[in-house]
Amino acid sequence: MHLRSGDAVRDRRHGRVGVVTDYADTHNGVRLRPLTSGPEWTAEPADLEPVSRRERLRVCLAEVNARSRRSI
Repeated sequence: MHLRSGDAVRDRRHGRVGVVTDYADTHNGVRLRPLTSGPEWTAEPADLEPVSRRERLRVCLAEVNARSRRSI
C-alpha cells in the first residue's frame, strides 16, 4: 500500500483509525494521529489498511460524540 500524508488508515494492531502525518522509508513505522484529536502514535506499515470515506466519517462522529458525553 502506498501511503501519503493525510491518508486515513486503520491500525489493526492498535484497533484505531488515524491519519498519516509522516511516512518515510528511512525510519521505522508510520506516524498517525487520531481523526479528531489526541496524541499521535507509531504503527508498522504492515498493520495498516485504508479506510473508506464512509468509515472515516463514522469514526469521526463516534469520537466527537464520545467527547461531548464526557463534557456534559
